[in-house]
Amino acid sequence: MQDLKTKILNAVAANQAQILEFTKTLVAIPTENPPGAYYKPCVEAIGRELSEIGLNYEMIEVPTPADAQGQTYPRYCILGSYGSGRRTLYFHGHYDVVPAASPDQFDPRLQGNRLLGRGSSDMKSGLAAMIYAIKAVKSAGVDLDGKIGLAIVPDEETGGLLGSRYLADTGLLGQNGIGMLLPEPTSGVIWNAHRGAISLRITVQGKPAHVGLQYAGINAFETMLPVANALLELKREVECRTTAYNVQPDAARRSILMMGGHTKGGTSFNLVPGEFSFTVDRRINPEENLDVEKRRLLTLLEAVREDGIDLEIEILQEGGTSATAEDDPLAQVLGRNIEIVTGKPAKFEMCPGILETRFYSELGIPALSYGPGLLSVSHGPDEFVNVEDIYNCTAIYALSALEMLSA
Repeated sequence: MQDLKTKILNAVAANQAQILEFTKTLVAIPTENPPGAYYKPCVEAIGRELSEIGLNYEMIEVPTPADAQGQTYPRYCILGSYGSGRRTLYFHGHYDVVPAASPDQFDPRLQGNRLLGRGSSDMKSGLAAMIYAIKAVKSAGVDLDGKIGLAIVPDEETGGLLGSRYLADTGLLGQNGIGMLLPEPTSGVIWNAHRGAISLRITVQGKPAHVGLQYAGINAFETMLPVANALLELKREVECRTTAYNVQPDAARRSILMMGGHTKGGTSFNLVPGEFSFTVDRRINPEENLDVEKRRLLTLLEAVREDGIDLEIEILQEGGTSATAEDDPLAQVLGRNIEIVTGKPAKFEMCPGILETRFYSELGIPALSYGPGLLSVSHGPDEFVNVEDIYNCTAIYALSALEMLSA
């Protein structure tokens, strides 16, 4: 085993230039979501890299409806594997990125030990690390008891409906899985749990009228206030709940109900607003139940509607929680190899957001997130990743696959 580990580490070291160059290639492709206009060039670039490494893969086109402007931007998933047998450890990642702050974010550039560019942290460096981890295992001639499965998807940044959810609904996700690793930018810790989410847009209807004739109208903003007040009562209750999972600071342990992330209403200061909408984002801790919390929200809104308020409810996002115990075999293997490669003991925390580990947790597959990059810069104008972290993660993924699938 030690000889194989040495071979893997040597293979990663020998491939550092290719790992960095491939990361830069991916960052240069503007896979902004929305709209997803450059997905095809990205999956083609990934496909070329997999072919050069000698990995078999399948590209799946996802049925995609037209957007509000009538445009259709096709979505593609890539599924591949290395090894043979049923037992499968999945490497899973996404290639879409949030919209850039400026076009030059798609011009990847080195600044000291940092690679800058949109997606450098979230998560194109992670994709490169996963792919080259498989190459390192292959180069070392490891005889696996099972296989490494590769799943690369679009649309993670908008909920995964046309990516991971499609694969899950069609039975293509997580087959024979014994574990899953996700290279999100975890800032050096392992995310072994995350919150669930139910996100809504509430639109209250009124009747427009000139301000001087406001008695002839119905003010949608004022009509909205009892709805918001009812939600504030629920907010006070749910935000008293805390999670037992490790997350810092202590205030982050609280369950979440946030209103007003996006609001819209009215057309002029002197016109009674005929419509007002606002969003509600309910984030639940792993100890809570998504179905129960969704039902509470919808029941509250139905009660307000029965009181005579004309409102519409649109569900923007929903997803369950995910949690894998720190003493799970996959968690122990990953933690051990993080310490081997970085020289620092692994730390486990709950992710403050929602992750695609949930799709594997739904199937009863242990799922963890650990990747290069910092969450604090990942969607910002100065997104970057430390180059050394890309190489370290490549080694950690490869060594973890060796342990989980060792014959």
